Amino acid sequence: MSESGPVTDHRAERILAVMFAALVGCSIVAFFAVIIGSAAGAGADDGFSHGAWPIVIMFPWFGLPIAFVLLIILLIVNATRRSRETRAGSS
Repeated sequence: MSESGPVTDHRAERILAVMFAALVGCSIVAFFAVIIGSAAGAGADDGFSHGAWPIVIMFPWFGLPIAFVLLIILLIVNATRRSRETRAGSS
């Protein structure tokens, strides 16, 4: 078995990745909940304006753009870390 280098802690990257996955996952679940609710007749007679439906309907509107911003931040953090590691390894 080959010896790998020391494992460094990339906590910020893991946190950003989990936040991204959670937002996208919750947004997809909310989207399908609205589709299923519409098919089941929950929207009849202004049914989507009561209870938790307004939050469920609006979640993808805000969750997906925030997830996109988190993805961009994750890419920047990852590129910065790799650049620093490359510079430290070559000198």
